[in-house]
Amino acid sequence: MNVVIELFVVTFKIIWSFVLAATKWFIPPREKSVEGQVCVITGAGSGLGRLFALEFARRRATLVLWDINRQGNDETAGMVREIYRELNSGSVGSPEGIQELPLSQPKVYTYVCDVSKRESVYSTAEKVRREVGDTHLLINNAGVVSGRHLLECPDELIERTMMVNCHAHFWTTKAFLPKMLELNHGHIVTVASSLGLFTTAGVEDYCASKFGAIGFHESLSHELKAAEKDGIKMTLVCPFLVDTGMFEGCKIRKEMAPFFPPLKPEYCVNQAMRAILTDQPMICTPRVMYMVTFMKTVLPFDAIVWMYRFIGADKCMYPFLAQRKESMNNNESKTEI
Repeated sequence: MNVVIELFVVTFKIIWSFVLAATKWFIPPREKSVEGQVCVITGAGSGLGRLFALEFARRRATLVLWDINRQGNDETAGMVREIYRELNSGSVGSPEGIQELPLSQPKVYTYVCDVSKRESVYSTAEKVRREVGDTHLLINNAGVVSGRHLLECPDELIERTMMVNCHAHFWTTKAFLPKMLELNHGHIVTVASSLGLFTTAGVEDYCASKFGAIGFHESLSHELKAAEKDGIKMTLVCPFLVDTGMFEGCKIRKEMAPFFPPLKPEYCVNQAMRAILTDQPMICTPRVMYMVTFMKTVLPFDAIVWMYRFIGADKCMYPFLAQRKESMNNNESKTEI
């Protein structure tokens, strides 16, 4: 094709993509059904992972819960089973008018897995294939934070942050993607962070790990498109600070705090679920994060520094780091006693 004609076609497609995106503001796309589909969720024992499990349970997906904490994982499984019982009895309404759930079929499985270790991921994935079946949805949610300044952080903690928050995405995807490619069907969700789009001081390992996860997600998205595997969907989830206790103590300038409050976990997961079920490629919460990310790409670095200082975002993690350090010191003192 003549390069001029091809350029015209590409320009038209770009404009058309803007039109389609705009229409979704007025005509929300219908959510797809995940009933009966196998959904693997890492870090399901608490926080966002647990809430994702409950939301997928309400939509009658078969849940495969991974966590390094057996007790937390079992608690999540108990909550999921309670939702199934309520759906079956009709005491609780289900999204999109889903019909009653037959209790005779087991719908939730738990596995203890350390996602930072590829051997653990691969062996657990093989168990899932044998005991549950093919995986249709993969929610890479597990995450950790060291909570220490770079020069105070042991190398082992830095490595663990990178392994859990970034490298684990490689292992889980390599374990489950081949069958998705064979069927040209599946959905991979990367739960990253706004700190993977822009940074702040004091959490270098966390930011680097989330930047890595986002880079992995975007590159894989392009690879699937290049292979014309349009049946496999990808969704990137980038929330602002979520009120799960992970970054407890983080503060910005008090005058600006009302404009950037920590997100309620339920709100964050609800927004993410809407994006996943409508095959949205990316979701940032709140929406102002899109603007912050755009400004980072166009402003000079010095301008970003001054903006950070005005908002109080340049040292917003320092209270969290100080609180974390004090907590660890107290624990060490108790251990010595």
